[in-house]
Amino acid sequence: MTPGRYDTTGNSEAEFEPGSDGMVLKNKLGISDASEMDDVELDLLRQLYDEIPESMEVDQTLTSADICEWHRRWLGNVYPWAGKSRTVNMGKGDFQFAAAGQIDRLMAVLDRDFLSRYTPCIGMSDEQLTEAIAVVHIELILIHPFREGNGRISRLLANVMAMQAGKPELDFSLWDEQKERYFSAIRAGLDNYEPMKELVRQVLRDASRNADD
Repeated sequence: MTPGRYDTTGNSEAEFEPGSDGMVLKNKLGISDASEMDDVELDLLRQLYDEIPESMEVDQTLTSADICEWHRRWLGNVYPWAGKSRTVNMGKGDFQFAAAGQIDRLMAVLDRDFLSRYTPCIGMSDEQLTEAIAVVHIELILIHPFREGNGRISRLLANVMAMQAGKPELDFSLWDEQKERYFSAIRAGLDNYEPMKELVRQVLRDASRNADD
């Protein structure tokens, strides 16, 4: 996390851990070192990845409630707001995510118009899965429902969708290596899903290639 990354003022969710120089959000563990917090969050995320296949069905329609529950299970022992809609406005550069006051309404729209349409992913062709993951990923990222961890929980959702379609765990190395291209695809997703669909195609190809090696 970098100082000034988010526009947050006058709210408890904007508080940082004392001694962290504005690098670590206020947390239950009293961690003030950014590297230590990164390690903790990563370890907990790995645990969640291990648990999810046992708790999800391939023919299960995914919901916003599932997404919030995953976030709570992941970070509930770290942050008091885990699994809850953020109450601060957030942006990246000059790009603003959904206003905090609209999140609950938009998550209901995500359920009604996107998750109910694009999940479960069982039986989908590769192109159908590509569209499903791309569209749902963009819509969730644009909402940005949580104070922290939106990208990682969105990738978890993509992985669950791929799992429903019988695919191996996804490899997001490309997205990490081409961050500007990735975020450009998110911005384009306001009216054009094609750039993100191409990124998802490559991720699916990389995952299949890695599984074959």
